[in-house]
Formats: sequence, structure tokens, C-alpha cells
Amino acid sequence: MKHAILSCNGLDKPEGSVAREVAIRASGAAGSEIICPVLLNRAPARYKKVLGESSLIVVDGCSTRCATRLAASVGARVERKLLVSDAIKASGHPLESTLTLSADGIALAQTIVDGLLRDLNAPAPAAQPMDTFEAPTEYLVVIHDKFEFRIPVVDYLFNENDVWVRASDGVARVGISDYMQQKLTDISFFDQPKIGGTVEQFGELGSLESTKAVFEIISPVSGTITAVNPAAIANPGFINEDPYGGGWLVEMRLTNWQEDLELLIDPAAYAETVKRKAAEE
Repeated sequence: MKHAILSCNGLDKPEGSVAREVAIRASGAAGSEIICPVLLNRAPARYKKVLGESSLIVVDGCSTRCATRLAASVGARVERKLLVSDAIKASGHPLESTLTLSADGIALAQTIVDGLLRDLNAPAPAAQPMDTFEAPTEYLVVIHDKFEFRIPVVDYLFNENDVWVRASDGVARVGISDYMQQKLTDISFFDQPKIGGTVEQFGELGSLESTKAVFEIISPVSGTITAVNPAAIANPGFINEDPYGGGWLVEMRLTNWQEDLELLIDPAAYAETVKRKAAEE
């Protein structure tokens, strides 16, 4: 698979200068085409062929994530996201407040590129989802104004962050609730976690983006990520259509299920949570 690189245009910040340097260096090392964010925004047809043949590497300078939002707006297939501000925090060395990169800024850019190249060259673990769960047939329904929010009665547990889990034989499937998918409206992008990675209960499992918000997926359980739903990646709108069935997000091998259970809530308790949240909006 070929790659293309989309970098933020935040040249008014040191982080933007690093993002630009990362894009230039990564393009040279990986033989990837750089996509101009201004041209992509004004004339996306210019890059239709490139985006159709390549997976996209997005480089954002800061948490505004302009490049990520632009990629989502044109429906680009994003393989990797790099956030310079996170790399700065991890390094423990803040950048100088100058748009001309210092030796530290250049070194940081090269460190980010080196990590990217290692990821691109590493073989990806095979994603093998478990046998499909039977779709839920019985629901609690919370009604608020003109909205109805469904909550499966059997086998589903929730956290307060509107994420559900369904476990079987030491493996769990995770997704977002009907309440949350309606709150987000049209979901346009699923920033997936890395298969083979581990996460603790209340750790992050990627994010979902819509025209209204970016939603951080807070894991209801601890475990190792064994699969990501390819249907949700290819068509994020499927999450809106079927949040408890085919629109699941992640599968995990559980590592601390009995303790995790203590901080999960059942469907009836989650229904009360939804009532409260809907009333507060």
C-alpha cells in the first residue's frame, strides 16, 4: 500500500513548523506524496486519485487537529495520525517559541519520523474478530423530548462514558451507546487503536469524529486489543445505524474482568444515567 502525507498548515506555531519538517522528512524516507492542505480544502478533486490509491498519514501540530478534521471532511482513509504536541510532552523538552526550528526541534522531527517508519515497516498483527454476537432484541427505551434512546437489556454493561461492553469466554466486544451516537450525529471518522496494544479500564480506545464533536472512546475494561471492526473503519456512519450490532468498534482479550465489573453499570442503571444526561443538555 502506498502512503500520502497530509500535514497541518499551522506555521504560526513552533508545533506547526515541526509538523511541516516531519512531513518533508517522512515523504523523502518513505517515498510518499505530500498533500497540500489548502489545495485539498479548495479543490479536493485534485487529490482524488492519490487518496484512492494511498492510505493517509496525518501530521497535526497541536490539539486543534486541523489536518485530521480536513482529512475527515473529504472522507480520506487515514492509516496513521501523528500529533506533535503529544511528542513534545513525551520528550519532556518544550520547544523554543520561535518559528525557525532549533536543533532540538529538528531532532524531535526526526524522532517522530523514525517512529513512523518503524511502525510502517512492522508487520501488522492479524485481526481476527470473534464469531458474530447475536443482535440484541430486547431494549429499555429512554424517551426525552422527541428522542428515543435504546439500551439492550441482556448481556450488555456500560460505563458512565457511554461505552458498552459485551463479554464472552474472556473476550469482549466494545462500542458506543445509542445515546452517544445520536448525540454525535453523523460520525465521519474512527481513529482506531493499534491492534496488539494494551489498555487499562478507563484508558483510551481511539476516538470518533463527527461534524459536531470529537469523542474519546473510554475503555470499559482492561485488556489487549485483538481486532478492530473493519466495517466501522470503512464506513463510520455504520456506527450510527447499528451501534449495538454491526457498528461495534473494538475486540479485546480481557485481563482483569472481575475487578473491571465493579465499576460497570447494568442497563437499568445506565438508563438512569442517560435520563440525567439528556435532561442536562
